[in-house]
Amino acid sequence: MKLAIGLHREAIEDWEAVAAYVTEAERMGVDAIWSAEAWAHDAVTPLAYLAAKTSRIKLGTGIIQVGTRTPALVAMTAMSLASMSHDRFLLGLGNSGPQVIEGWHGVPFERPVTRMKELVEATRVAMRGERLVYSGRFYQLPRPGGEGKALRSGAQPRDVPIYLATLSPKALELTGELADGWLGTSFIPEHADVFFTHIARGAAKAGRSLQDLDLQAGGGVAFSDDVDRLVQARKPGLAFTLGAMGSAQHNFYNDAFKRGGYDEEARYVQRLWLEGRREDAAAAVPDEMVLKSGLLGTEAMVRERIRVYRDAGITTLRVDPAGPTIAARLETLGRVLDLVRSVSEESAPAAP
Repeated sequence: MKLAIGLHREAIEDWEAVAAYVTEAERMGVDAIWSAEAWAHDAVTPLAYLAAKTSRIKLGTGIIQVGTRTPALVAMTAMSLASMSHDRFLLGLGNSGPQVIEGWHGVPFERPVTRMKELVEATRVAMRGERLVYSGRFYQLPRPGGEGKALRSGAQPRDVPIYLATLSPKALELTGELADGWLGTSFIPEHADVFFTHIARGAAKAGRSLQDLDLQAGGGVAFSDDVDRLVQARKPGLAFTLGAMGSAQHNFYNDAFKRGGYDEEARYVQRLWLEGRREDAAAAVPDEMVLKSGLLGTEAMVRERIRVYRDAGITTLRVDPAGPTIAARLETLGRVLDLVRSVSEESAPAAP
């Protein structure tokens, strides 16, 4: 099992501190860093900065929002970052949701799985160095009836790994069919089949298996004997995910928790949040949901959670180390990295 981290949002304006965190994580042996975008900084620019500061760690967009860029622009961006990082770049794509795509970008949120499929296919055509010819519902290249012609990228062709952040059954199946890896969220390893059954079905369509994908998931990591304190501190964030990460009609994170065994609880927390009762929503998040969607508690508890993720089939554990400072987060990261290495050396049952 490998270990990956994300850019810590609290330090996102201090780029020298971000670079110090990532370069130390690289020295410690972390495999990849993922840069997100919502409605603040984009996912791409920070990686260009970090490409110049690092030499080994992989640099991934976790994620570029599908629908906000054309296939050609995504391919140009991917080939640029792959070139300047000596092929350490990972192209992570995700649909986001209607509140961001329609509210922030002004792009219709329709047929997201179809749009993602077309973007992946057309982007790969461009990255292979072929003339960009594609005919789909959303992308028709060149534009019919216009003066454009099919162009071939002037950049060196690149085989950039594509990761998809997906949650719905159809999108998960698409991941298995087209992607090199999966970026999992709202993931509880005890219910991994909720995700992996669909990914495996898509992989079978492409003549491969679940083991051909890098499956990434994880959560926050914090060590303490006071487990209740750790749990209570994370309930507001999980309530936000269940209640605010989408509309009343479309909250893919909430839907994933419902499929993962928390149907009644996820609906109740969302209802409280949408009614404006945010403290009540946080209080209604079950302790078990917090513990099972992260890696919290004593060292023995965290070690056991790592085993559960490993046994579920996760190949890269993606974590957010807790700590009020970079030094504290690095200390947490070092502890969990040691545990991952220790657990990885143990014999494990075959992945599903």
